[in-house]
Amino acid sequence: MEQEYDPNAYDRPSVAVDCVAIGIVDGQPAVLLIRRDQPPFAGHWALPGGFVAIDESLEAAAVRVLRKKARIGAMPVEQVHSFGTVDRDPRMRIIAIAYRALLSPVRIAALRLTVDQCLARIGSDGRLYRDGQPIALAFDHGAIVAHTLARLRSTIDDAAFALVPERFTLRELQQVHEAVLDQSLNKPAFRRRMLERGGLRGTGDFEGGRAFRPAELYVQRPKD
Repeated sequence: MEQEYDPNAYDRPSVAVDCVAIGIVDGQPAVLLIRRDQPPFAGHWALPGGFVAIDESLEAAAVRVLRKKARIGAMPVEQVHSFGTVDRDPRMRIIAIAYRALLSPVRIAALRLTVDQCLARIGSDGRLYRDGQPIALAFDHGAIVAHTLARLRSTIDDAAFALVPERFTLRELQQVHEAVLDQSLNKPAFRRRMLERGGLRGTGDFEGGRAFRPAELYVQRPKD
């Protein structure tokens, strides 16, 4: 007779989600942080995060955390990586699943930041800055941000469309690439590569407010 399974015979670590809501602010990548009001790391800046309910999917938990803790409405999220270092949280054994949310200019403009929230810039040195001063994050959230940025850099040709306005110029698209990659790009070569990829569609409209040679506005071409 097969022995009955006893779930209490095994340790059960907790599972959490940490959300990296990232956008471009003043030509630099920036990530949304909240100030913790409870220990551990009370008073420190951290990513919006929370525990996954027993009847909740990981993605649903990430969307809920963004809505409740960051006050960001429903939006696409993408799983980035799992972080399970044994001592990453001093309270208990917690495995964190990182999710990325890309903030468009419209999303950034709609943020209602409080004194306990900020958009921290990610500097060229990889450190996070608030009001020009470097800050350290709670837990291993600095490593989570670094991993998410590296992943974003590797997929920027596709991800950049979520970081520009719905209708954008090639200049705006290049500026997003340069901000994420932290390097200048050759304008003619960039323009040629973007057009040859076939992911853009010209609208026939041009940006306003330009005295000379206004640039055409593009949209992302829907994927087949």
